[in-house]
Amino acid sequence: MRNNLRVVLDTNVLVSAALFPSSLPGHVLDHVINHGCLLISANTASELRAVLFRPRLGRYLQAEEATEFLASVLRYAEPVEITDSIAVCRDPNDDKFLELALSGQASHIVSGDQDMLELQPFRGVLVLSPRAFLETLT
Repeated sequence: MRNNLRVVLDTNVLVSAALFPSSLPGHVLDHVINHGCLLISANTASELRAVLFRPRLGRYLQAEEATEFLASVLRYAEPVEITDSIAVCRDPNDDKFLELALSGQASHIVSGDQDMLELQPFRGVLVLSPRAFLETLT
């Protein structure tokens, strides 16, 4: 049986979880991994990789920690082939998360990006902040 909790986590949520595992984004990631299905595409994985290894993050996240975090995300995530092309976000770089949500039949997108949150709901997919997502679980 497929789990009904199929979630796309925006890069900002994943990076926050990497930097601060006890934060709200960290709790979101833990919950999705343990009780749902984390969705990822080649484009979202590529962006996560690029952001985790930005030089300015190196002060807070060592390369080894970034490598371990990325490997963990990739190990637990369900890879999704993108079948839908979307062009609705003010920032075109955010469209990849909507494409992933539709192609992967996501139930939720969790993001800290106000532009993404303004799309709530998006074609039947709930678009929530980390706090709002966790509140739906209680």
